[in-house]
Amino acid sequence: MLGAQLLPDDHIYPSVAKSCTILNGVDVGKSVHCLAVKTGYEFDVFVGSSVVDMYAKCGEIRDARKVFDEIPRKNVVSWSEMIYGYTQLGQDEEVPRLFKQAMVDEIPVKNLGMWNAMLVACAHHMHTNKALDLFKQMESAGMKLNFITFLCVLYACSHAGLVERGHYFFRLMKEYGIEPGEQHYATVVDLLCRAGKLQEAVKIIDKMPIEPTESIWGALLTGCRIHGDTELAASVADRVFELGPVSSGLRVLLSNAYAAAGRFEEAAKVRKMLRDRVMKKETGLSWVEEGNKIHTFAAGDRTHMRTKEIYEKLEELGEEMEKAGYVADTSFVLREVNREEKDQTIRYHSERLAVAFGLITFPPDRPISIMKNLRICGDCHTAIKFMSKCSGRVIIVGDNNRFHRFEDSAHAEIIGDFLTNPLTIN
Repeated sequence: MLGAQLLPDDHIYPSVAKSCTILNGVDVGKSVHCLAVKTGYEFDVFVGSSVVDMYAKCGEIRDARKVFDEIPRKNVVSWSEMIYGYTQLGQDEEVPRLFKQAMVDEIPVKNLGMWNAMLVACAHHMHTNKALDLFKQMESAGMKLNFITFLCVLYACSHAGLVERGHYFFRLMKEYGIEPGEQHYATVVDLLCRAGKLQEAVKIIDKMPIEPTESIWGALLTGCRIHGDTELAASVADRVFELGPVSSGLRVLLSNAYAAAGRFEEAAKVRKMLRDRVMKKETGLSWVEEGNKIHTFAAGDRTHMRTKEIYEKLEELGEEMEKAGYVADTSFVLREVNREEKDQTIRYHSERLAVAFGLITFPPDRPISIMKNLRICGDCHTAIKFMSKCSGRVIIVGDNNRFHRFEDSAHAEIIGDFLTNPLTIN
């Protein structure tokens, strides 16, 4: 278009910005934003909202907020995208403030998207009672609840362990004429698995009117892992294995299930299939931002310029953690190696290196925020609880499933989804 001297308009810019979001191409997105400024579209609500969404979903929340603040007449889309941007990054202090602004006559028409945005925020940040109260308010206001509304409230029930309430909302969907979809079933399975009701979860799967999806099997396999039911995990793996080709993420779960059950031959077979199909397991990376620089770590990484200090801090902290009662759970190392090798492998996972870097770099009053491209393992989850307790620091770890906030001995999980894309707001 530019070569033909045709300038983009308020339809083209949002489409290009969305493409940049999907590709996580923030550099190209910035160029698109600059062109919008040059062509006089920076204050257009549709273009501005799409740019806000692009920056927020690419993790550039400050740029998103700057653009958002400059939009002269915001609509429900721009408010929802800004709220969701803070939500997905775990910056929960801004979410209620923005919502209050939006509701104090900033938006003349409070539509379902705005209500859902706040419900997502409450569910993501473990404000279960607020989420349930908000659901009641939506009913009282006569809102026509949709599948996302129920998905959010089911998430909230799942991570608060409210099994009966979860069943109630699941049944209520039909009264609203909403047929449960795969995400609703996956959330109910997750709810039951978290509560240790694994067999009940299996019955739900067997009775579903739809074929179980990867997210549903993933929820069940993860539940088996949490409660140590290696026999059921292996049985589920057998069922999934018979289905044929599945994603690399689910194949890794299958391999881990077999290995945990001591069926190393089957585990090796699944791993070989991954290699044969060129489905390589993504390298686990953790990163932390300091100033304008991103510091990235891999397991056992010794390339950072402050490596010596990082490992010294881990050793020092390790002694304090052991005194506080921490014992490494090496069952999360699913390979046939001796105990000492397992200890060494798990001790230097990428998220621990990132935490140690944060401890030696950031001032005591600053929370340490870390992002990770894969799910945090169970032992690192426990270890970071102890790191927070021993150091007195707030530590936030965002993995590819959810945000985890650790403060002293307390812990809150900010809800995500198993093996699926992040929840979107309609």
